[in-house]
Amino acid sequence: MRLRAAITGVHGYVPEDVLTNADLEKIVDTNDEWITSRTGIKQRHILKGEGLGTSFMAAEAVRGLLKKTSIDPKEVDLVICATVTPDYLFPSTANLVCTQVGIPSVGSFDILAACSGFIYALSVGAQFIEAGTYKKVIVIGGDKMSSIIDYTDRTTCVLFGDGAGAVMLEPTTEENGLMDFLLHSDGTGENHLIMKGGGSKNPASHQTIDNRWHYISQEGPQVFKFAVTKMADAAAEIMNRNHLTGDDVTWLVPHQANKRIIDATANRMEIGPEKVMMNIQNYGNTTAGTIPLCLFDYESQLKKGDNLILAAFGGGFTWGSAFLKWAY
Repeated sequence: MRLRAAITGVHGYVPEDVLTNADLEKIVDTNDEWITSRTGIKQRHILKGEGLGTSFMAAEAVRGLLKKTSIDPKEVDLVICATVTPDYLFPSTANLVCTQVGIPSVGSFDILAACSGFIYALSVGAQFIEAGTYKKVIVIGGDKMSSIIDYTDRTTCVLFGDGAGAVMLEPTTEENGLMDFLLHSDGTGENHLIMKGGGSKNPASHQTIDNRWHYISQEGPQVFKFAVTKMADAAAEIMNRNHLTGDDVTWLVPHQANKRIIDATANRMEIGPEKVMMNIQNYGNTTAGTIPLCLFDYESQLKKGDNLILAAFGGGFTWGSAFLKWAY
């Protein structure tokens, strides 16, 4: 019998501090109507506190996950964290999470694929389960986007928030779990959505700081056009490959970047808004955290055997999709 990787639990965490559209009106030249009509965002959560990075939120999500699934930290075989805002370039955020929650010396590593990171990480974790190598794999998606946002740039500061979510992957021989996935990338999108400073090409210097290269730089119209096309393409492609119609899909679980992008993806799939997971109004774009946070928020509405289509698009460019049958 074929082994598949099934999600057997999900948990999420967002910080207590909230930054509303009204708050942003006091910081940059914008207003609630403009932000809401173009993005669907009403507020976002911001991680505050000395020395708190992405690992803090990821660890909170993992603690909740272990408690919910009644799994001892010592039973975990592997931890994968998708993030573009690691605490450090090294050690990896996954390493730090393991230490913070008491997971002993198992393999752990980060994946960087921007907003597509969770789907990338999910697909990697699933391979270890399907191969029979590991039995309990934690996959995290989380970002402290406030750490790389320029709060004088009204085109980007309204979009992003902080948060993390985590899922447990375990093997199943039932017709549930991760059924299929697609991963794509295109490096020609480099300059459309990028953080130019801090890497080996432009290491930190007075010049990179003066140029504000340690913040996100985005060409909104180009990114929007590409995202609308590619995220919808990825969802349609995986449906076609698995002979699914809109009627077969229980839920679309889209990356929460922009309500208009989400709507375009749903239209391409020929599904109504009642089948679309949406929490962008509460959290904004938490990058790798959006999809697991959606699963966490909608967990009580999910039933065993539900067909879920996950779809995301991110900087790089990266994009991808997954066909998932809910396992509990």
